[in-house]
Amino acid sequence: MAHTGKRYGKAAAAVKQAGAGNGGLTLAQAIELAKANATAKFNESIDLAIRLGVDPKHADQMVRGTVVLPHGTGRQVRVLVFAKGEKEREAREAGADYAGAEDLVERIQGGWVDFDRAIATPDVMGLVGRLGKILGPRGLMPNPKTGTVTFEIARAVREFKGGKIEFRVEKAGIVHVPFGKAAFSAEQLSENATAVLEAILRAKPVSSKGRYLQGVTVSSTMGPGIRVDPNAVQTMVKV
Repeated sequence: MAHTGKRYGKAAAAVKQAGAGNGGLTLAQAIELAKANATAKFNESIDLAIRLGVDPKHADQMVRGTVVLPHGTGRQVRVLVFAKGEKEREAREAGADYAGAEDLVERIQGGWVDFDRAIATPDVMGLVGRLGKILGPRGLMPNPKTGTVTFEIARAVREFKGGKIEFRVEKAGIVHVPFGKAAFSAEQLSENATAVLEAILRAKPVSSKGRYLQGVTVSSTMGPGIRVDPNAVQTMVKV
């Protein structure tokens, strides 16, 4: 039997008492409870786990996209830009932490991946393609579908530095998304979570049949999952 600490046990008991183990709470109630359970000595992330009625094995049921969180992520995002000439200068002026082309490719091929988001202009993607086996498994490969392959470099850098995040359904049909920190107010977290849920509902594949939003759970980094009533979410979120 797995051992859990006293802090986790206390938090799990609070979740059970609140009734989150049955039909689920409202999103606002779950966020308040997750904040109350975030008692670690660091500023815990508050995360959403969303179970969808899709089969990601089929390309036409892949759910992915981006969303700008109204209140940001609460963490500093290190942005790298693959670009040359004027676009490289544009990236640096917009706040990119790293910008370049061949020099960055060579550095990454040497094992360096100390950044959180990679953006590229379309004209250098032939060069960046060499890094597929390194960046792909880490979710760092630039992709037009997520707005990370673009000539609008300045805007892309500002958006990702300011709170734009990417979401993608996993093999089990679940999307995991951090949407803020425990230090955020409940209102800020609620607005961020609503933005995420709206984006995911809008991304519903045409080929998805039956119930699309099957389950929603809110948790802090060190806390237990708190079930949210998906019917309440469906009613609350506007798409």
